[in-house]
Amino acid sequence: MSEIQIKEILEILPHRYPMLLIDRIVECDFKERIVAIKNLTVAEPCFQGHFPGDPVFPGVLQIEAMAQTGGILMNKALGFEGRIAYFLAIDKARFRRVVRPGDQLRIEVAFERARMGMTRMHGKIFVGDELASEADIMFGYGDS
Repeated sequence: MSEIQIKEILEILPHRYPMLLIDRIVECDFKERIVAIKNLTVAEPCFQGHFPGDPVFPGVLQIEAMAQTGGILMNKALGFEGRIAYFLAIDKARFRRVVRPGDQLRIEVAFERARMGMTRMHGKIFVGDELASEADIMFGYGDS
């Protein structure tokens, strides 16, 4: 299992602040599974309006963090350097815990299958040992 630091993440993903939603990869087998970390601070732009006085990290951004993590796995597992993962579908999304400033997200994404220009993965986000969200995500490939 390998770690990937922010410098390499920036070389793989086209996302930049404030839309880059992973801080580092803590595990990657370069085939089937990847684990990323995102540290949430009160300075995250979304917390200014979601919701003032009671900040909550939006579910849509949790899905995006899964997708970015999956994009790195796709890049490494399938040798798609320079290609971008575009959403095709999100299925079975479930939000099980409120995520707030100060939480550390552990984003786990597992490769399920690739065929006909599409990749399907399953993502989960944990805060500590508690499942916060999960979803099946499907990508198509584009050029950067």
